[in-house]
Amino acid sequence: MSFVHLHNHTDYSLLDGAASIDSLVKKAKSLGQPGLAITDHGNLFGAYLFYKVCKEQGINPIIGCEFYVAPHSRHEKKGSESGNKYYHLILLAKNEAGYRNLMYLNTYSYLEGFYYKPRIDWELLERYHDNLICSTACIAGEIPSLIIENKHKEAEALIFRYRELFGKENFFLELQNHGIKEEYIVNRALIDIGHRNSIPLIATNDIHYTEKSDAEAHDVLLCIGTNAKVSDEKRMRFPGDEFYQNC
Repeated sequence: MSFVHLHNHTDYSLLDGAASIDSLVKKAKSLGQPGLAITDHGNLFGAYLFYKVCKEQGINPIIGCEFYVAPHSRHEKKGSESGNKYYHLILLAKNEAGYRNLMYLNTYSYLEGFYYKPRIDWELLERYHDNLICSTACIAGEIPSLIIENKHKEAEALIFRYRELFGKENFFLELQNHGIKEEYIVNRALIDIGHRNSIPLIATNDIHYTEKSDAEAHDVLLCIGTNAKVSDEKRMRFPGDEFYQNC
């Protein structure tokens, strides 16, 4: 059975992604994978180059983005009750019309929703959801966050809301395993909800670098982006070295 990575951050996820488009596409080809997605944080900067390189290598390009979603309206410059200023959400274009909707969402996220990050909201999703595939993202997504907070009813209600908006064939519960405790909690809940309600599951790896040996370089990149030192004990860091492009 072939496998396609659907959650990938290139170096266009500025100061967060340490994988070049060339290296990701070549690795996918070497692994015999027929396609590859690009889902950079809050932007489509690398979409054209990604499409071009994929076509040159005979890989099916899937254009997407990991959007930042405001907890309320994108016009409200504040966080949620739990302090979150935004949540993650994966959106993938099914076709050219879907790509145009990605561009609309991305444009409004900067022009109207920017607060720490370029943010969209439910109003924009209702307006520009056609021809898009949606998945629940990493543990920084709103649905996984609700599960971690033990708010399972709220998480399930939000799942039904997304499924209704995007359609049963276009909405997926995303499972990840990087050895993080919270992921095990989220995965168990999503598998249960998915099985009970016939909602499809997808397995992804939150790729931020191409090879496992790139983890240290990625950690240095995070330090540059957060104005921290590698030696700082209390700083942003990724838990482990499993955020690479494996099979």
